[in-house]
Amino acid sequence: MVKVYEREKLGLSGIEGPIVFVKGVKGIGYGEMVEVIGFDTKFRRGTVLEVSDDLAAIQVFEGTTGLSLNQTRVRFIGTPLQIPVSMDMLGRVFNYLGEPLDGGPEVISRDIRDVNGLPLAPTAREYPRDFIETGISAIDGMNTLIRGQKLPIFSGAGLPHNELAVQIARQARVPDDDEEFAIVFAAMGVKHDIAEFFQRSLTESGAISKSVLFINLADDPPIERLVTPKSALTVAEFLAFEKGMHVLVILIDMTNYAEALREIASSKGELPSRKGYPGYLYSDFASIYERAGRIIGRPGSITQIPILTMPNDDMTHPVPDMTGYITEGQIVLSRELNHKGIYPAIDLLSSLSRLMKDAIGWGYTRSDHPNLASQLYAAYSHVQYVRSLASVIGQDGLSEIDRKYLRFGDAFEDRFVRQGMYENRSLEETLNLAWRILSILPPSELHRLSLEEIKEYYGDSK
Repeated sequence: MVKVYEREKLGLSGIEGPIVFVKGVKGIGYGEMVEVIGFDTKFRRGTVLEVSDDLAAIQVFEGTTGLSLNQTRVRFIGTPLQIPVSMDMLGRVFNYLGEPLDGGPEVISRDIRDVNGLPLAPTAREYPRDFIETGISAIDGMNTLIRGQKLPIFSGAGLPHNELAVQIARQARVPDDDEEFAIVFAAMGVKHDIAEFFQRSLTESGAISKSVLFINLADDPPIERLVTPKSALTVAEFLAFEKGMHVLVILIDMTNYAEALREIASSKGELPSRKGYPGYLYSDFASIYERAGRIIGRPGSITQIPILTMPNDDMTHPVPDMTGYITEGQIVLSRELNHKGIYPAIDLLSSLSRLMKDAIGWGYTRSDHPNLASQLYAAYSHVQYVRSLASVIGQDGLSEIDRKYLRFGDAFEDRFVRQGMYENRSLEETLNLAWRILSILPPSELHRLSLEEIKEYYGDSK
């Protein structure tokens, strides 16, 4: 076994921003933890970003201000970045390394885990089934969230993604009260007031008791932003696969994560790819998103809702583009609906839950759910055509049935999509509300519903 003093180096070969370079190193691994100690004896953590021949590039978490080339000692720990995991973490707030930010005691546990997690063999995965109820009609009714799924939210600057994230964290539940449920909430690169909003909202609602909150602020070093979601998922894996809990992981904002990845790649002198992001952006995202899922023979599950902001509302931007390739659908927030004062401003025609079809209907939600959701999509899509037609010929030139579609569209947005920030609708309430709004249209227009479903639910005001 290598002794500690044999893994120490005195002196640096270079300093570039938050990165230091050390020559003459042997047996050093990528991702290995490092202790950097300057002449002032101030202790700083770091991690190995790159190793080539006898040169190691090290990212210093607390920055390199005050370090000198000749008097800085670098100690290689020999292990990757690790955090303790424990059931005592529920109800607590931590930084990127699992250190308390809420004034409470440190987590003491013998279970110390690598934040990078362990690869999950595809053959060990169980197909996602059963839904998670968020209490939000536009999600539960038409973009149902499934346990083990990765369902991102695509937003834009100024849209209410922070409020939506908190509402989901407050309200999310599994229908079976006998199954344990937890939230792991990781905020990356957020401003101080937003971090305080997250913490206050979860605390005041009582949702903090079932949550683990990780906070990384905008003025924290970028390397901490890269570690935060990995630490959060490490805790989620412990709760799900060791304690049998169903865990919903909310990651906000993955665009800030990608910006930190680009900044560090630039510091290392790597060749940029699209929009200056490193060429491995896809695989890096996959290493995070693919930690969601269920394991055959184990009761727990990890479900992910990554939230990201699209620069200039551009869905072809590398961050949403790469995310869309890896995940199973997306929920898109609409600036047009937001301007109408509709919350949550979910653009249903641009949103999709690809796993929804396999976990709704008889035996899962309600037997009419699949056809009802399909009919809502079809009718709302036709509303957009009628609105375009009305803008050309005017409403007076529309047929009676087209005017009913306009009434349906307005009611659908104002009563189904629109929902109070503290309004928690059960799935039963969501489906019944959908039927009441669909009843604005005559039965002859409901082509995607069976006659039995129309007979049972059409015009029902319950």
